[in-house]
Amino acid sequence: MVTKTFHDFIEVTYLKNSLVSVNAFYLTTGDTFYVKIYAAKADLRNGTKDLLPPSEEKMEERGQWSNKIEFILSVAGSIIGLGNMWRFPYLCYKNGGGAFLIPYLIFLFTCGVPVFFLETALGQYTSEGGITCWRKISPLFEGLGYGTQVIVILLNFYYIIVLAWGIFYLSFSFSWDLAWSSCNNTWNTGKECSSKLDLNATSPVLEFWERRALRISPGLDHMGSLNWDLALCLFIAWVMCYFCIWKGVKSTGKVVYFTATFPYVMLIVLLIRGLTLPGAAIGIKFYLYPDLGRLADPQVWMDAGTQIFFSYAICLGALTALGSYNKYNNNCYRDCLSLCFLNSGTSFVAGFAIFSILGFMSYEQNVPISEVAESGPGLAFIAYPRAVSMMPFSPLWAALFFIMIVFLGLDSQFVCVESLVTAVVDMYPAVFRRKNRRELFLLAVSLFSFFMGLIMLMEGGMYVFQLFDYYAASGMCLLFMAIFETVCIAWVYGADRFYDNIEDMIGYRPGPYIKYCWLFFTPATCIGTFAFSLIKYTPLKYNNEYVYPWWGYAIGWLLALASMVSLCDPSLSGIYRIFDRGGASGALTYAIYHFHYLFFNFAKNKK
Repeated sequence: MVTKTFHDFIEVTYLKNSLVSVNAFYLTTGDTFYVKIYAAKADLRNGTKDLLPPSEEKMEERGQWSNKIEFILSVAGSIIGLGNMWRFPYLCYKNGGGAFLIPYLIFLFTCGVPVFFLETALGQYTSEGGITCWRKISPLFEGLGYGTQVIVILLNFYYIIVLAWGIFYLSFSFSWDLAWSSCNNTWNTGKECSSKLDLNATSPVLEFWERRALRISPGLDHMGSLNWDLALCLFIAWVMCYFCIWKGVKSTGKVVYFTATFPYVMLIVLLIRGLTLPGAAIGIKFYLYPDLGRLADPQVWMDAGTQIFFSYAICLGALTALGSYNKYNNNCYRDCLSLCFLNSGTSFVAGFAIFSILGFMSYEQNVPISEVAESGPGLAFIAYPRAVSMMPFSPLWAALFFIMIVFLGLDSQFVCVESLVTAVVDMYPAVFRRKNRRELFLLAVSLFSFFMGLIMLMEGGMYVFQLFDYYAASGMCLLFMAIFETVCIAWVYGADRFYDNIEDMIGYRPGPYIKYCWLFFTPATCIGTFAFSLIKYTPLKYNNEYVYPWWGYAIGWLLALASMVSLCDPSLSGIYRIFDRGGASGALTYAIYHFHYLFFNFAKNKK
């Protein structure tokens, strides 16, 4: 007869693999799953049933990274994406050049690094995905996991559209005469098209983007037909994404060796090329020249804060999911500091690559750089294609640039999908950790997201894309989640207690600065920025011209509120579950025991 103890308070006694008794000293909400396995599914009356039914015996292991490099590259690929290439350089130029680095660094060290470390350490400590990790910390805050995954679901619908555009442009790069460099194509408007920068004419680059790639309609209420070329590109993007993660960390850990490093090779090549072009110094001057007077504008600080949240992939559950596959004693603190500096350093260097090219455009066309500087898709699919069309061997530079765009987006995309899949699989391990079920679930997620994405490839799809980009994964949503994440860890679970957990993992306590950030600086900064974003809210306008109909803005706000409401509903359910255990005294006993259970027993079980 053998007796095994699970979670230090559930004793299971069995003889020759037949169950004899179950003795549960105390059960919490999170442990109901074990009761179902060891009691409900076993015949206690005659002790003839196996301890685990056949379906449970076939559950697959959760898996871990093979080595630290796989984790580092996976996180690097997740956080270093399109925002580093097309958003940070423009914000730096727009908001005072080098002076913008002051608010950027303040937000980095008060919000970016602390929340980045919090989520990674939480995943590593609990070995759970983005929902169940919060359930283990406090059932009241389980809604944090649901809220972040709602953002991820919406992000999966639209972020991959950029990859489809990149693949589409890449397919047109293998021609000596680039399709967007002349006005002799069927989609051009004839006399109204001019390859020179003329205020009275449209450029062939802009016409290729709007009339060939997007085939854009007059507005959101004219959705039109599907662009089948882009639909094929979107399908290719989803196929690549699926096979990058279809075997979990086993496949992801190998893929990132290429997908996370190759964009750096392309960035270095484009940087060297840009710096050797005439006029590069003009662009770099505009990129870095400090204008300290801009710091008096509150919008500059708002831009710095939102950029940190965008570029560090925080409040998406992705860092928690990736950290959960670490070994328990991995030094996640050192890893997080290195990754944060790598991310911001990449953004800074990318600015040189981009603005050296824009300086070349300004020099060649003899116009101010403000007339050629773009942000977002406008930089990747209008400004940069126009620049490479002026270079010798333009197809080569176009192909290299769009290959870089595809791989920058691919890493971020498949990590977001992995975040969602990990969260759901960890919620229902008995269902999904069986042969091929995880792969089938991933296939279902990919197909559903693909069909949802087709809406954004219709003639009016760009207006839908902008709604998702502006509202669904906006700075307001991420700030809202960050406020509750830090409150949960620092004030409900306890910052000192979490520091003890971290010490148990890495062998020492990090400096007190990050703890004070969790307690005071981060929530205060996020609350202030969140309030300012509401006060200074301006409705979305496409190209600063097209005003959406009222129902378009209503859809946008519903997308934004979806994640925030998701945070509240499970929290109410958590309160009900606690008080359902036996009134106020039962709730108090549950809360005290639950916290002590996590603190004293969880780390020991992990070892």
